[in-house]
Amino acid sequence: MKTISLAMIVKNEEAVLARCLQCVTKIADEIIIVDTGSDDETCAIAQRFPVKLYHYDWQDDFAAARNYAFSLATMDYILWLDGDDVISELDQQKLLDWKHSEIQPDMVMMKYHIGLDAQGQPLFSYYRERLLKRSMQFQWVGAIHEAITPQGEIQYSEIAITHRKEKANDPNRNLRIFEKLLDQGNVLSPREQYYYARELYYHERYEQAIHQFDVFLKGQQGWVENCIDACRLKGRCHQLLKQNEQAMSALFESFHYDVPRAELLCDIGFLFYEQNAYHQAIYWYTRALDCKMQEKNGGFVEPDAYAFLPYLQLSVCYDRIQDHPKALYYHEQAKKLKPNHPLIKQNDAYFQSLSLQ
Repeated sequence: MKTISLAMIVKNEEAVLARCLQCVTKIADEIIIVDTGSDDETCAIAQRFPVKLYHYDWQDDFAAARNYAFSLATMDYILWLDGDDVISELDQQKLLDWKHSEIQPDMVMMKYHIGLDAQGQPLFSYYRERLLKRSMQFQWVGAIHEAITPQGEIQYSEIAITHRKEKANDPNRNLRIFEKLLDQGNVLSPREQYYYARELYYHERYEQAIHQFDVFLKGQQGWVENCIDACRLKGRCHQLLKQNEQAMSALFESFHYDVPRAELLCDIGFLFYEQNAYHQAIYWYTRALDCKMQEKNGGFVEPDAYAFLPYLQLSVCYDRIQDHPKALYYHEQAKKLKPNHPLIKQNDAYFQSLSLQ
């Protein structure tokens, strides 16, 4: 049987830490908690569990902190979690089954569910390097949005970790770290450049974000999934600035990197929808239904874009062009997927008012 060290870095996680640790007490053979400066009950809560608690002077560098936590691990594999992560009972059992299996990959990629809908289905998901063979001496890189470069024998697992944030962290932390790096004369790596542009977008600094996305895309060294997402977010920035032509160009730019993703096609459909160009919107939403999720590429995935959202929007578009039978058809397809969704109930009432049901 393989053994597992859980290595976590935490700060002010009193609201969620116990919930996280309860998920792993049957899985981890060793739990390492590295506190980076909590001033709440985080450390006291950690000590209610069989943990090894360490303190680390925060340096505005997530990779450095995670590497320190990893250096303390002694088991065959290292699992990392954030304080507001949880593992469902089903996924706990899957992880235990993996632990008792004969396979011994160097790296296990697991799904990371960032948001869930009312039925508990993921709204946003992607693969992360989650279990690492300690003997490989993997190292985290990146002061912010840190990562480990995939290498060795890699297993893609259906085991999922779910992120359940209960409170907002410092909203300016990531941007502050990036701007500190730049002020110190550091040159951002392609990955850092991409995430810096994303932070500018989150902070509604859209013109600056567009410029930084262009810097990233013109560098021609970025990971293809980041390039695709950069085009998408650049398009969203233009859209928010009421620059629809530039928004459309940015979305189509993503086609240079790989086959179209449903998320991008839905965005194109929505641009046409906003301009009352319903026939064009219908075309692109229909194309989104033809796409297959590229989960194992490692990029960000919004599952709703591959079925529920196109069905919903096709229903609306056909209704706007007075093709009510097709509108009802697509409504029914969406309803099969999420019968209790508020928009489905709202549309149910609408179609009943038309005497189509």
